[in-house]
Amino acid sequence: MKIAITGGKGGTGKSTVATALAVELSKKNKVLLLDADVDCPNDHIILNIKRKKIKEVYQPIPKFDFNKCKKCGRCAEVCREHAIVFIKDKYPILIPEQCIGCSACMIACPNNAIDKDKKKIGTIYSGNRKNLNLLSAETEIGVEEESPVVNALKDHIKNKEEYDFILIDTSPGTHCNVISALQGCELAFCVTEPTPLGAHDLKLTLDLLKKLKVPAKIILNRADIGNKNLIKELAKEYKIEIIAEIPYSKKILKLYSKGKPIENENIKKTAEKINKFKKK
Repeated sequence: MKIAITGGKGGTGKSTVATALAVELSKKNKVLLLDADVDCPNDHIILNIKRKKIKEVYQPIPKFDFNKCKKCGRCAEVCREHAIVFIKDKYPILIPEQCIGCSACMIACPNNAIDKDKKKIGTIYSGNRKNLNLLSAETEIGVEEESPVVNALKDHIKNKEEYDFILIDTSPGTHCNVISALQGCELAFCVTEPTPLGAHDLKLTLDLLKKLKVPAKIILNRADIGNKNLIKELAKEYKIEIIAEIPYSKKILKLYSKGKPIENENIKKTAEKINKFKKK
């Protein structure tokens, strides 16, 4: 079963919940945790797992053959990312940092003057802890589009059938790399907090999941610090269950500060419910 742990805003405890659930589920199941927050992966730190580099991720970029180029500027016209600069009667200039590898310029060139080159956009790492395997990816600094790194991470999963659960810890927000992480998931846990910002971003996340047709449940973190009704009203509006409420706790803070997965009765109960989903 493939489950996403996602959330609208950063800092709600998404990675804290993802790692805690992964550890709890791994006590009775074979679990794979994907850290798809490729801009800032940190699950390995919370789990105290030493990562090993296993693969570099590359993206196609254009390589100009100026012997064939007629300086028509068509490549720059079709480049939506403005990665190609064209000045009349001059050869085109590529800005690699802007290129997202769409290959539109290669297709549009009437003189077949553009070949494929490649640039490194990320790295995939692995690690393990008893019955829990971890795959994470990290984007190179300055990369414009991160979703290809997320896709490469998901494509790297081998022997999916050997895992009882695959948990995907997404980036915060609703942008392209979050959408890439959510695609193909059978369930999503939306981690939020009882604040106006938490409710606002939860609504955005729930709207996205509805469009992607991914069933959702809510995990309310730091449940006793604000106004629970903000989240309960949204849950009622979207007809979605609040599956767990995790209190604000000094014990959790101390574990987090030491780089250890949190231990909480609500996490254990959530893991028990997830096991029931698997049986269904």
